[in-house]
Amino acid sequence: MNIMADSALRITFPSSFHITLRRSSYPILPSLSPKPPILNPRLHSASLRLKKSTCRVSSVQEAVGSAISLIQSSPPTWQSALASNLLIFLLGSPILVAGLSLSGIGAALFLGTLTWRAFGPSGFLLVSVYFIIGTAVTKVKMAQKEAQGIAEKRKGRRGPGSVVGSGAAGCVCSLLSIYGFGGEAFSHLWLLGFVASFCTKLGDTVSSEIGKAYGKTTYLVTTFKIVPRGTEGAVSVEGTIAGILASIVLAFLSYLLGKINTREAVICVLASQIANLGESFIGAVFQGKKGFQWLTNDVVNVINISTGSIVAILLQLALQKFNM
Repeated sequence: MNIMADSALRITFPSSFHITLRRSSYPILPSLSPKPPILNPRLHSASLRLKKSTCRVSSVQEAVGSAISLIQSSPPTWQSALASNLLIFLLGSPILVAGLSLSGIGAALFLGTLTWRAFGPSGFLLVSVYFIIGTAVTKVKMAQKEAQGIAEKRKGRRGPGSVVGSGAAGCVCSLLSIYGFGGEAFSHLWLLGFVASFCTKLGDTVSSEIGKAYGKTTYLVTTFKIVPRGTEGAVSVEGTIAGILASIVLAFLSYLLGKINTREAVICVLASQIANLGESFIGAVFQGKKGFQWLTNDVVNVINISTGSIVAILLQLALQKFNM
């Protein structure tokens, strides 16, 4: 065997058979040279932390951007409606807690999501204005109302029954609009019924609470007999005027938001007063009477707002039929 010292390794066997191994056939081993040393460990650590922080900020920015895009979805989707309500309820929690119980907040979240999905941010704004004004007037002269035993329970904080009683007609109109019941011809009627229902409820709440607080003389609507404040079916001049003004405010806001036109705003105010007068008759004749124990305030509220919504729709259909 002969081993050569040059660039090749030659192996010679007695039979003259030989094998030549070239250097290029050797496997290439990875470099074992050490990594460059870190000159300033503190600076290197700070650099790594900055990179991680930048990544986190970028992720947060992407998440916020996605959330904003979702909220601004047009037309609204169930996802955008729920995301918008969760954000608004979180930011407005101090106001919500002042006017609603925890279970009431859950019911309001459902109502708000349904409203946003059906009629967008402007529809949600109408409900919010109703809630803010309604909560504010409930707190007016609360101590006086409590002393007279005519204040709302839990210092005016509404539960789920009250929320459903106030928004049942609005929920029905929202669902009819979402699923296109009646087609394009009825789509605006559901919006009109929605607006009329909250004009009705706001007018009822304001007239009742202002009447309890400032009504000098209250009359039973069926006999005009003078009765104490807070009597079911009783009305006062002060409360009635305040209720009409409240309905006008909400109808006018709906007009400014482009939900209804001038004639429809008048219809909503008129329908709300017809419904509230009917509610007073129900309170005076049936509520609290034997055999009508089931006729609670929440049930009467559902009847009241449903009446306002239906009357507004019927008035609109009648005017359309006669081309007025």
